Amino acid sequence: MKKWACVIGLSFGMVACNGAKAPDNTASTDTNATSGTAGSAPISAATSAPVAPVARFTEVTIPSGTTLPLDLATAVASDTSKVEQPVHATLRAPVTVNGQVALPAGSEVAGVVTQAEGSGRVKGRARIAMRFNSVRANGESYDIRTSGYAQEAEATKKKDAEKIAIGAGAGAALGAILGGGGGAAKGAAIGGAGGTGVVLATKGKEIRLGPGANITTRLTAPLVVRIRS
Repeated sequence: MKKWACVIGLSFGMVACNGAKAPDNTASTDTNATSGTAGSAPISAATSAPVAPVARFTEVTIPSGTTLPLDLATAVASDTSKVEQPVHATLRAPVTVNGQVALPAGSEVAGVVTQAEGSGRVKGRARIAMRFNSVRANGESYDIRTSGYAQEAEATKKKDAEKIAIGAGAGAALGAILGGGGGAAKGAAIGGAGGTGVVLATKGKEIRLGPGANITTRLTAPLVVRIRS
């Protein structure tokens, strides 16, 4: 009887042991998964992008009186240009201050025609004048003050006198042949009048400057420019 009681008790113990459930590890697994995801999150591109360096500039003062050698880019003429007509040019050579290039060659210079007078008959020589008021260099524009550039046609008085003398000489020679001494005097007067008529009918030379013409102006006030340091 005791023997069967032991067998029955042992059987119930085994059933109880097999029916027990293992501890739930879900919370631990979820915690580990969450920790792994947070630890492996990618770094923001905004925080890892390189920072662009800030450009640094130095101010340089170009003194008043500095010469600006220019090449015209706009054609001008004493008989066709008008006052206030825009004029453009480029700097033919760099402008340096204490060894630094303040205005590089090729810098764009702009201005206007200030005078345009065609040649007149007998008197009144042709004249063209301009003034520059801005320059663009290193990507920046500056207002400038410059001396005016002007060019005037050469005088023609000597050539006019030669034309009159030639006319008078030819008339005198012809008068002498036709009428002796008195005829020579009359012929000279007639010939001189003819020469004068030629001068009155002929205008002097005009001034025409095309693209590429070399001109020069100078600053009449200091110019402060910024250059990359």
